Amino acid sequence: MRLQRQVVDYALQRRSLLAEVYSGRTGVTEVCDASPYLLRAAKFHGKPSDVTCPICRKEQLTLVSWVFGDRLGPVSGSARTAEELVRLAATQEEFSVHVVEVCRTCNWNHLVQSYVLGSVPTPKPTRTRTTRAHSRRTASE
Repeated sequence: MRLQRQVVDYALQRRSLLAEVYSGRTGVTEVCDASPYLLRAAKFHGKPSDVTCPICRKEQLTLVSWVFGDRLGPVSGSARTAEELVRLAATQEEFSVHVVEVCRTCNWNHLVQSYVLGSVPTPKPTRTRTTRAHSRRTASE
C-alpha cells in the first residue's frame, strides 16, 4: 500500500524472540498464545502470507491488520481487510495500522509491522494578535 508512512518493522524483535524459543529459554506456550478474537479475525479478515509458521511449521501464517485512531470511533481496535484499509485511508484522518502474523494451528502470533494511514489533519489557523502599539501606529500612518 503506497499510502503508508511512519513504517516500523519488528523483524529484529521477532528474530530475537524466536532465538529465545529455539534455545529453550522461552517456552512455546509463552509465544503461542493468540486469543480467540485474534484467531477469528485471522479467519475472516486475514491475508495469507508466504511465510511458514516458525514454531509448528505446519501452515502458512495469516496477516491481520488492526486499526487504531481517535477519530475512527467504533472502528478503532478492529481488524480490517486490505480493501477496507484503502477505503478508510481515503476517508479518515490519520490512524495507525498494526499488522500481526498468526498461525491458526499452534496460535503463534507476533506484531510484524505498524504504520500510519489516512489524511494528515490540517492544522487549524492560528489567530495572530496585534498589539495596541502596532494597531495605533498603522491607524495614524
